[in-house]
Amino acid sequence: MFNYVKKLQYPINIKKPDPKAAAIIISQYGGPDGELGASLRYLSQRYSMPYPELKGLLTDIGVEELGHLEMIGTMVHQLTRNLTEDQIEKSGFAPYFVDHTTGVYPTSASGSPWNAAGMQVKGDTIADLNEDLAAEQKARVTYDNILRLVDDPDIIEPIKFLREREIVHYQRFGEGLRLVTDRLDSKNYYLTNPSFDK
Repeated sequence: MFNYVKKLQYPINIKKPDPKAAAIIISQYGGPDGELGASLRYLSQRYSMPYPELKGLLTDIGVEELGHLEMIGTMVHQLTRNLTEDQIEKSGFAPYFVDHTTGVYPTSASGSPWNAAGMQVKGDTIADLNEDLAAEQKARVTYDNILRLVDDPDIIEPIKFLREREIVHYQRFGEGLRLVTDRLDSKNYYLTNPSFDK
């Protein structure tokens, strides 16, 4: 069971609407390396994780990613509330607006809707942890790219916070992978199919 605290992990208080920024930040809501995929990946991988401490790690990070999803959704909402028709047209936000008005919809910045095919759950400890390490780095790069394209401090500071959390998650998954590989050798490497080593 999870306890929900009705407070964002980092405060979001964007004063100026900016549909152009919203159109790129939405990628961390429903893009290929976004928070929705991350949370579902980790919360799904935890079921087949044989190590209790790593099952706990996947649960903790998966739940935290849901909090990040909430932050990104709040940012997109604040960036698009009370837009004028002129702002929508001049910013390039019109295609999104036509389909979703200013609702927060899980999509990438390029307009592709979120798809579970972008995440992987293999049920193999080594494969899943390597997937998680790659996912955190791809998310960090996406935040790097967003930071290159925005100039509003109200946007920059929460994005920097989220970027830092991706780095921490990468470090925790790296520790988890080291913990597992220290326990493995050629006789037990294939945890889900030990018959390979007979």
